[in-house]
Amino acid sequence: MIFATIFSYFALGIAFLAILVRVLKYARAPLSMRWELYPVPHERGRAEYGGSYLEELDWWTKPRHSDMFNELREMFMEIILLKGVYHHNRKVWLFSFPFHFGMYLSIGWLVLLLGGGIMQKAGVAVGPEAGFWGVLIYYATPIIGYPGLALSAFGALGLFFWRMGNSEQRAFNTFAEYFNLVLVFVVTVTAVIIQATMDPWFGLLRGFAASLATFSAAPEMPAAMVWEIFLVALLIMYIPLSRMSHFVAKYFLYHSVRWNDEANEKGSAIEKRIIELLHEKMTWSASHVKAATWADLTKEPKNE
Repeated sequence: MIFATIFSYFALGIAFLAILVRVLKYARAPLSMRWELYPVPHERGRAEYGGSYLEELDWWTKPRHSDMFNELREMFMEIILLKGVYHHNRKVWLFSFPFHFGMYLSIGWLVLLLGGGIMQKAGVAVGPEAGFWGVLIYYATPIIGYPGLALSAFGALGLFFWRMGNSEQRAFNTFAEYFNLVLVFVVTVTAVIIQATMDPWFGLLRGFAASLATFSAAPEMPAAMVWEIFLVALLIMYIPLSRMSHFVAKYFLYHSVRWNDEANEKGSAIEKRIIELLHEKMTWSASHVKAATWADLTKEPKNE
């Protein structure tokens, strides 16, 4: 068991660091070019018809109002329900939606295991005869866990064969795309089979999660469950290191690129960032480019 414990700590540490590095990378990235695509969901009263505060006369003298609820609703439709994939590629959505939704449920399953384990360590019973929260955790864990794992496996398998069978898509596939889907399928199917046959109510796994959270000794469990823990930890570590880590970019894609309609006003933070970028060195090797910085390039005389 010490192997499973040590590797779990290692995997969680690598996953955390990988996510942190990606967040910092995106946050410090140069200012993105505006998409200038409408509607922008946070445009109160205008999002329905694709309007913008820029349509107002003397807009810079008037206050701007945002609709956070509508923006959150649009994010939910896109991130949870994959609205864009549904409208633009329905065949892919049939597998992509269960794959992603299953992964979300699986994350909830892991949270329930951790929460239930901590409750037990704190002296709160988790079981069919426990109090309200103990009963809720006990039954919610398999109700969320098994469907989450099964949907992830189904979606991964479907996406694998879609990538294999679609001639246009196959030209863009790499080994990593296939490997990612196979890994998810193997891990989720293995977890479902082992849990259903050896620990159907997740009692042992809950105990292991508790040992990780409290840095205490892990409970004894069958060798097959040790391998299950190894595979799950491996997947948790691998996702932030792979192309599946695109979930980290979601916030920045929407708020910094797609929905960013903040005005570039004099003295603003945007103006400051643009000035900083103009002083970046030019790296073009073309003979007609004489500028040392982007600011110099804007000052070069144009040949008519």
